[in-house]
Amino acid sequence: MAIDKSSIKLYDCKDSKYIQIKQMSYIENGISKTWDIVSSHDSASILIHNIDNNSIIIVKQFRPAVFLRNNNGYMYELCAGLIDKENKTIDEIIKEEVLEECGYYAESVTKIAEFYSSVGTSGSKQSVFYTEVKNSQKIASGGGIDNECIEIIEIKVDEMQDFLKQDNITPSLGFSFMWFLSNKKAK
Repeated sequence: MAIDKSSIKLYDCKDSKYIQIKQMSYIENGISKTWDIVSSHDSASILIHNIDNNSIIIVKQFRPAVFLRNNNGYMYELCAGLIDKENKTIDEIIKEEVLEECGYYAESVTKIAEFYSSVGTSGSKQSVFYTEVKNSQKIASGGGIDNECIEIIEIKVDEMQDFLKQDNITPSLGFSFMWFLSNKKAK
């Protein structure tokens, strides 16, 4: 995976099906204030534990917004997706993401947390799930759909603590690793 840096162009976003830029005015403690908001979809992510390999399945992909900050942009993340399909439940959406991004059929998922991310700009809600899979449940290659370039990464459970030292991990990955190490590893 590589980005052709000479192909990068930055311009104003005029119309997007993913975000809307808004400004909110309000009065707090008698003081009139305004705040800029990026309205975006909620999302779901999932920690995938391959119990046959005693490993965690995550993904690595390019994030343009991070690239603008660090000139790299490749992030280690949980498998995740937007909650943007009205005819599907959040459980159905996250199971679909596991198949599309990682190639596994997730039989069941368990919600482990729900929190608001980017609270200063979007306040979008993220639901974090957990699932256990076996090698026999790998039924597709993964890597994403519709021109997504997703690399599947497998980390041994015993290496999770060291992996947290990476600079390019997301908060939900860090939270989920710590949750797993506190709740699942010893069992």
